[in-house]
Amino acid sequence: MVKNLNKVTIAGLIIALGIIYGDIGTSPLYVFKAIIGNNPVSDLLVIGGVSCIFWTLTLQTTIKYVILTLKADNKGEGGIFSLYALVRRHAKWTVIFCMIGGAALLADGIITPPITVTSAIEGLRTLQVFMDLSQMTIVKIVLAIIVILFVMQQFGTKSIGKLFGPIMIIWFAMLGVLGLSHVTDDWSILKAFSPHYAIELLTTYPKGFLILGAVFLCTTGAEALYSDLGHCGRGNIRVSWAFVKTCLLLNYLGQGAWLLTQRGKILPKDMNPFFQIMPDWFVIYGVLIATMASVIASQALISGSFTLISEAMRLNLWPKLKINYPTEMRGQLYIPGINMMLFVGCVAIVLIFRESSHMEAAYGLSITICMLMTSCLFAFYMYTRRVRLIWIWLYLVVYFVVEFSFLFANLVKFMHGGYVTVVVAGVLFLVMMVWYRSRKIKNRYVEFVKLEDYLPILQELSNDTTIPKYATHLVYMSSADNPKEIEHKVIYSILNKKPKRADLYWFVHVDVVDEPYLCEYSVQTIIPNEVIRVEFRLGFRVEQRINLMFRMVVEDMVRNKEVNITSRYESLSKNNVMGDFQFIVMEKFLSHDNDLPLYERLIMRAYFFLKKISLSEERGFGLDSSYVTIEKYPLVVAPVTNVQLKRVRNNL
Repeated sequence: MVKNLNKVTIAGLIIALGIIYGDIGTSPLYVFKAIIGNNPVSDLLVIGGVSCIFWTLTLQTTIKYVILTLKADNKGEGGIFSLYALVRRHAKWTVIFCMIGGAALLADGIITPPITVTSAIEGLRTLQVFMDLSQMTIVKIVLAIIVILFVMQQFGTKSIGKLFGPIMIIWFAMLGVLGLSHVTDDWSILKAFSPHYAIELLTTYPKGFLILGAVFLCTTGAEALYSDLGHCGRGNIRVSWAFVKTCLLLNYLGQGAWLLTQRGKILPKDMNPFFQIMPDWFVIYGVLIATMASVIASQALISGSFTLISEAMRLNLWPKLKINYPTEMRGQLYIPGINMMLFVGCVAIVLIFRESSHMEAAYGLSITICMLMTSCLFAFYMYTRRVRLIWIWLYLVVYFVVEFSFLFANLVKFMHGGYVTVVVAGVLFLVMMVWYRSRKIKNRYVEFVKLEDYLPILQELSNDTTIPKYATHLVYMSSADNPKEIEHKVIYSILNKKPKRADLYWFVHVDVVDEPYLCEYSVQTIIPNEVIRVEFRLGFRVEQRINLMFRMVVEDMVRNKEVNITSRYESLSKNNVMGDFQFIVMEKFLSHDNDLPLYERLIMRAYFFLKKISLSEERGFGLDSSYVTIEKYPLVVAPVTNVQLKRVRNNL
């Protein structure tokens, strides 16, 4: 986490270049190729296309994200879930924007590794020796790179991550130099800075409005600028973006100027303007650098997906999954389940579409939806910060017009493969919705009781030697936010199910807060050495290692002589042996004694299916299974009340 967001350092700039610009930085590989398509090269198409790119990068990336959205930092962290965490206490309904945006961002990301790597490898055909390279061979090379990329995730990127920045500096320098060397091919390309040509292209060119779908590809990585705010800092992002945008524009101008020398021609299907502006002797190096840049872009996307899902889990919007931490680097994590999902998705995209030109036709639809959701959340964020309404409405009008235009233009892609990412986004959104709605339904059942009403009986039970001792220290995970309350099911477990006598009862509560990296606790000694409540306040980016954290709390209390954890058994007590600790985790199952409406029944069935394939409660809390007892209890949300049962008396 960056402490001073506005501080600019050389190291910070290099990290920013290596982490956040992979997607948007590799867009010159395929944007102009998508804009030209099968159309004959004309001044209006080329100059208008560059003009659209320039104003898209200015309005969408520079103004919306770099200048405005980066201001919405959550204790130094960014991204759609961090933005939601900033506004959720003001309006719970904003969770819909968050879930739609998160699902769309994750789904559209599945196509980023295939399109960037495929576009780079297809550049080999520019060389005479590889001109006859078959598409099947290219597919095999791309699949090999993707396999290696996803296998490497489990080991982390600490060592190779140091190379990302320098490689991306070389990449952007190459973009700038190549573009600048061709601007002189036709100076009329500089007319593109006038918005007149963009408007003329969109309004007068046949199906010109639909070209926006291809233009949009130049800004698909803009969301990453905000998501990686915590890794790089606002100042480093803004300064590095000035360099990145300059290099990108120079390259687009160079490609455009070269295309103007091809007026009236229809470019061959496998001819990419990006590689055509390279000198013949440099193409092999260009392909190599482009491949490395595409791998870095893919790596940034995969790491971002892991972070996205981990935040969703902490905010209770996604089933708990196993998270590994391959290195000690802060923020670096590996989620095997998500890694496998992305891998299968990327392989499927490569095998289905095969060519980068086909992938272009499917790319960008879902990310447009994500950007719209970010706009909605940011507008509400401005409202919570008491920004004048006129500025909020101006922001909404401008970006709704821009982004809905991109959305409508991208809708054409739906039948050309865009349905793939839309369906994936729909499934991911459905998972989030089920997990969120089921929690709302469950909360109707959760019954809390006053803890003070049960303290006398807990004391009596603790001292009742006629009942076998269950454990010296009995620890319950509690969801009660109010320290004076406890779930009825916990009391039932202690007293009714099978009386559990212990010398000391601990009630542990975990409160996930909106501050990303907060990690603190408080202790309430309700009855000294008999009943204690511990509350952890953890940020939504902090791993819940409750077993370790609880041990640290107990050790701290022992040092301060707040608690005596020595065993109460006489033979062990005189030898100063520590008493045993036993955690009780209560796991729910859906009781048959429920009479739910069809919609809620489907939600709850889907929830318990997801729960079966997700991480168990004790592993989700980071508890050591050797000290955990799982107790199952029935979840009765809507008790059956319409059973007609009649007693029949026997006449004897």
